[in-house]
Amino acid sequence: MRSTTTTTLIAALATTALLLSGCAVNEQGQGESDLSGTVEGAGSSAQGAAQDVWIAGFQQANGSVTVDYDPAGSGAGRDQFLAGAVSYAGSDAALAADQTTGDVGRCEPGAGAVDLPVYISPIVLAFNVEGVEELNLDAASVARIFSGDLDRWNDPALVALNPGAALPDARITAVHRSDDSGTTWNFTDYLHEAAPAEWPNEPDDAFPYEGEAAQGSSGIAGVLREGVNVIGYLDASRAQGLGVASLAVGDGFVAPDAASAAAVVDVSPVEPGRAEDDLVIDIDRATDVDGVYPLVLVSYAIACRQYADPEEGAIMQAFLAWVASEEGQDAAALDAGSAPMSPELRTRVEAVVDTIG
Repeated sequence: MRSTTTTTLIAALATTALLLSGCAVNEQGQGESDLSGTVEGAGSSAQGAAQDVWIAGFQQANGSVTVDYDPAGSGAGRDQFLAGAVSYAGSDAALAADQTTGDVGRCEPGAGAVDLPVYISPIVLAFNVEGVEELNLDAASVARIFSGDLDRWNDPALVALNPGAALPDARITAVHRSDDSGTTWNFTDYLHEAAPAEWPNEPDDAFPYEGEAAQGSSGIAGVLREGVNVIGYLDASRAQGLGVASLAVGDGFVAPDAASAAAVVDVSPVEPGRAEDDLVIDIDRATDVDGVYPLVLVSYAIACRQYADPEEGAIMQAFLAWVASEEGQDAAALDAGSAPMSPELRTRVEAVVDTIG
């Protein structure tokens, strides 16, 4: 019965997804279903736009359901979920393995929780360099640029990566996040894993060096658009109108797009020490597989395996089925600029969602 109901709901949601552009997040739809009630989520601001799309689509097909999501930050979302204040969390970092077992939040006692990688987004190195339209970089040069060790655009290391490019004899201005962020954590994780000699710092939400800084991805984008000979890291959805660098992978260079960002998850293992249904990805930042873009943000939906309240469990199972579906992923990609899960990952996530109740 659950499988038939979920399939019917997703079909209805796919139809209503085309109508969402004018819908408020909490606007109730005319769709009828057996579900009714309210669930609450909190967490990742990076997921915020995607959550708006998912919630609007779900409510359009389920007129008696309300889903509320507070983009308070990943840490706040995890804390609220563990405390039982919300039904689910969105988080740019998974729960620790020992936090997923035993009595957790609103879960059935002893059932525990799972992490589901439902949101994937490329982090891009966007630039505005006089006379340069295309730029190739490797992890070592990126690490040296953002640590301040490499400070001129015509440095021999950059010339070697970009033969024939008119790199100017000008100082590099590298722009980083002024606020603590999951984007910075993922960026520094990439540098530490792919270029440890040039970037010995452990991954962190806080950027470890001084220099030009801006608040949020939108702030960095503003500096890049107004500046000259500048480069910064930001969510791909914020980089419209800017040049975007390709990164060295194996024997070539890979540009960030939906397919190359999703592909890194498929070549990365699940983190060891996890339950089989706890899908935490250990991203292979140093991969040499052709066509894989290693600088990505993978963000999770954190939910109970089983909820103490069966009605809450039924809503969460149906909602997460929509989030993980091909239609739900495509809707988020269209409106939020995320990279849809690959078919392989979607199959794994949907198999776990089917067991939630």
